[in-house]
Amino acid sequence: MTSIRQEITTSAEPDDVWAALRDFGALHERLVRGFVTGTEMDGADRIVTFFTGTKIRERLAGVDDEHRRLAYAILDGFDHYNGSAEVRADGTGSRVVWIVDVLPDDAAPRVAALMERGAAAMRDTLDGVSPVTPSHDADGVGPTSGPVAR
Repeated sequence: MTSIRQEITTSAEPDDVWAALRDFGALHERLVRGFVTGTEMDGADRIVTFFTGTKIRERLAGVDDEHRRLAYAILDGFDHYNGSAEVRADGTGSRVVWIVDVLPDDAAPRVAALMERGAAAMRDTLDGVSPVTPSHDADGVGPTSGPVAR
């Protein structure tokens, strides 16, 4: 199993960052504008549409308000995919620590590239920067790459 880590610093207040992260159904509006273009709730799951057109189904695994931590799993396309994100106070702003554990290991480079783009979108969204639609040609992540929601 490969673990991938991204850390994002932002000038936003920790409680505001946590409110955006915790809003599981508004990922595309409050946390990663431009990277995620749509989110549809289906019971406890969310179906996420990425800038590439790829759709995935994610399940909320847990929310810890005291520690500002959220965990989720992707249900399709991987042998194992578990992600978590935690918001911490950092000077006059916040730090988001995002960790994903993924199998198979050969999926890690693709996941890492997407996480890097997602982290940049998160930082921009939280800092109030207008989203730029990312190109999906540079790293070979095309509109049909990745798992598809059922």
